[in-house]
Amino acid sequence: MSVSRNRLNNAELALNGRMANKLTRPQARNSMVANLSERKNTGENEMKMLRVSFFGSIAAIICAVALLAVSAEVAVTKVRAATPLRSVADSPIVAAGRAVPSGSKAPGPSGYHLLKKIPLGGEGFWDYITFDPATRRLYISRGTRVVVLEVDSGKTAGEIPNTDGVHGIALAPEFNRGFTSNGRAGTVTIFDLKTLNVIGNVQAGTNPDAIIYDPSSKRVFAMNGRSKNVTAIEAATGKVVGTIPVDGKPEFAVADGAGHVYVNIEDKSEEQVIDSQNLKVTATWPLKPCQEPSGLAMDIVHRRLFAGCDNKMMAVIDADSGKVVATPEIGEGVDANAFDAELGYAYASNGESGTLTVVHEDSPDMYSVVENVPTQAHARTMALDPKTHQVFLVTADFGATPAATPDNAHPRPTMVKDSFVVLIFGK
Repeated sequence: MSVSRNRLNNAELALNGRMANKLTRPQARNSMVANLSERKNTGENEMKMLRVSFFGSIAAIICAVALLAVSAEVAVTKVRAATPLRSVADSPIVAAGRAVPSGSKAPGPSGYHLLKKIPLGGEGFWDYITFDPATRRLYISRGTRVVVLEVDSGKTAGEIPNTDGVHGIALAPEFNRGFTSNGRAGTVTIFDLKTLNVIGNVQAGTNPDAIIYDPSSKRVFAMNGRSKNVTAIEAATGKVVGTIPVDGKPEFAVADGAGHVYVNIEDKSEEQVIDSQNLKVTATWPLKPCQEPSGLAMDIVHRRLFAGCDNKMMAVIDADSGKVVATPEIGEGVDANAFDAELGYAYASNGESGTLTVVHEDSPDMYSVVENVPTQAHARTMALDPKTHQVFLVTADFGATPAATPDNAHPRPTMVKDSFVVLIFGK
């Protein structure tokens, strides 16, 4: 606008000089007035055109920017529509192994996360749990009884009573029978799988702990921790058919379905092999560097055993030679293991670290830790559903540990009332 004013003033001065040489003063005055009026009108028109041009340019720029923004949004929308949604677990932070908070539903690299938490409450500590895939019932040891849970509904189907100091539960579906190892009583309780009614009790050794069913010999084997032997029972009749001495304190065991029962000897850090038909030990293997093995699982196809060791490792053992072929790192406080043949995953439930270690079988002799899935403190025993790949754990909240006394040198911490829960993890 200042340019137009200067142009108008310069034109006015030039015109005055030329007209003064050619016209009389009156004529010059009249002519100058007419010309000034004309120039004034021309300047105003130029100003109007400049304003229109200026604001028109601004409007054009705004329109162009708006068109670009719309185009960009359309492009982004197309990309979003074509790209699958990613979960939190896909981020580099989670994939790198950062623990998600306890109870989080965000899956990590293994895909495992908490699906459901079922509060059961009640009194009594726990040990092993056993899952029946056919009925989708979970059998939970609770001190003096076994609680039977319908995992889909979250309702209790019933209880097996009078199982004093119960540790484990073995199932023999072909005979419609279940068996419990009662540590304090030194007995095995036999019950009906459909009605849960008790059929009878048989005498075992001192402090029977883990208990399994071997489909090859159709016998039940109870691992007696204090008497350092194994009781063999005919599943069909409930009759004790033999007792097998072992090297030390037997912990968990597995059967390969081909006549072999493998037993962890916890205090000797050994693996012993029992001939389930002839009822004798046929091999003893040191598990170094594994210390104090507890949980045990098996890949029957590739003939590999997975022992959970107290020194935070999973010993992978060749079931034919006894050689330790791998020792992937796990969490602290393991007390149970499982193997999923379809996924190629070996699991360890770690009570002290509150994690579920998931290990992948890359090959029969090579293993990689996929993830340490956060669970909950004290969730140390587990069961696996091989059909749905769900993992079941149990735990509770605890208060302070009472002071030691002459009668109880190693007291347990106090369980918070009605805090006992079942945790269901899956993909």
